[in-house]
Amino acid sequence: MRVVEISKEPVELYKILKFEGIVASGGEAKAVIDDGQVLVNGEVETRKRKKIVSGDIIEFMDEKIQILLK
Repeated sequence: MRVVEISKEPVELYKILKFEGIVASGGEAKAVIDDGQVLVNGEVETRKRKKIVSGDIIEFMDEKIQILLK
């Protein structure tokens, strides 16, 4: 599992996928979230603007990242 540090919280889910290079663009991030391919804390998440905070775990395909506040 990869750890990603954020400087402020909350951060919208699609932005984390985009800025961490898990997907190629914001549009792609929104599409995979919409399709139910992203898990937050083990649950399918379909809200693109879901507020992510320190301690959350995001899963997409073979990527698993944990969010920590700097």
